[in-house]
Amino acid sequence: MKSNWNYPTTVWVGKDRIKDLGEACHNLKINNPLFVTDKDLVNLPFIKEVISEIKKKLKKLILFSNFTGNPFGENVDEGVKEFKQNDCDGVITIGGGSAIDVGKAIAFMSGQSKSIWDFEDVGDYWKRANNENIPPIIAIPTTAGTGSEVTPISIITMDDKEKKGVSSKLILPDLAILDPLLTINLPPNITASTGIDAMVHAIEAYTSTNPNNNPISKMLSIEALKFIGSSIKTAVFEGYNINARSNMLFGSMLAGKAFANSPVAAVHALAYPIGGLFNISHGLSNSLVLPSVMKFNSKNEETKKNYAYLSPYVFKNLDNSKNDEFLCNNFIDGLERLCKELNLPYRLRDLEIPQEACQLMASEAMKQTRLLVNNPRKIEESDAFNIYKSVW
Repeated sequence: MKSNWNYPTTVWVGKDRIKDLGEACHNLKINNPLFVTDKDLVNLPFIKEVISEIKKKLKKLILFSNFTGNPFGENVDEGVKEFKQNDCDGVITIGGGSAIDVGKAIAFMSGQSKSIWDFEDVGDYWKRANNENIPPIIAIPTTAGTGSEVTPISIITMDDKEKKGVSSKLILPDLAILDPLLTINLPPNITASTGIDAMVHAIEAYTSTNPNNNPISKMLSIEALKFIGSSIKTAVFEGYNINARSNMLFGSMLAGKAFANSPVAAVHALAYPIGGLFNISHGLSNSLVLPSVMKFNSKNEETKKNYAYLSPYVFKNLDNSKNDEFLCNNFIDGLERLCKELNLPYRLRDLEIPQEACQLMASEAMKQTRLLVNNPRKIEESDAFNIYKSVW
């Protein structure tokens, strides 16, 4: 599969598309980019090769990698400083969701005079942004999970370890390059957790009560689940299967476009405290709470119907002639079973999270109002506590 299309980020898809990075820079008039990747990736052979090859085609390249997963606002500030001091004219950001989020935020904040937190994803805060002098962004994912390469939001952690979304259409990358060869060396556990993350994006986008939920976002969610559901096991257990890796990248991107229109909800709201407080990866945090949140939401009749409708797109062996109750329950049970089959931890205690932290996490989850408002069933702090307790 090889294609170019826009919605609105331009997407280049296919094996060896990373070799077209020079052409991409030329098209976007990037001659002196800030090359953003994280500490865990910067010394890997394939990243070194990408840097070496693109340096041959550019006047200059500045490397910024002083951050890890779950990045902080100060990491963005440092990147902006590097960008400005070196007169960079674009950002190339490569890695998982955290790296791409940092790269997007650096590009966006290089054109702003306010604090990054003035652009939190709340109400019309996005209108505060200065839309002049925003440099072009090229995003290159090395995981198939976040869809960050096509979304107008960056997730950044505050000093108190609360995760916040920074949102603006100006954060959208100009170009995303999806090359499955960049994902074939991903360990099985990361392939699994990021794949479940992409599934969560699609499921929550489909069932979101946000007024922006629309037939296009629903269509994107369904297509994402088809690609991911058919390929996730193969990608995890046969990592060098290029077709499976391509399907995962493509499905993740479609899910990203879906929730960029129809925002996610309670699974993410309850996942963020796990990641923020205990530095657990976002995908794994989502997979831990996904089944329990879905069980909670399925008490809503409309959501039960939605889960029932989605189930055969992930689990093709389900008899879709059965009633909604059967299909919904089997969908939730199937996802819970899938996480276990992919060898993902499914208890908080397995990650050395103490039981007494359940109350703190519940309290922190309630701060994610921008997400909870999209959930099809209202979640109180006591409900969040019970969900955490059920997965402890």
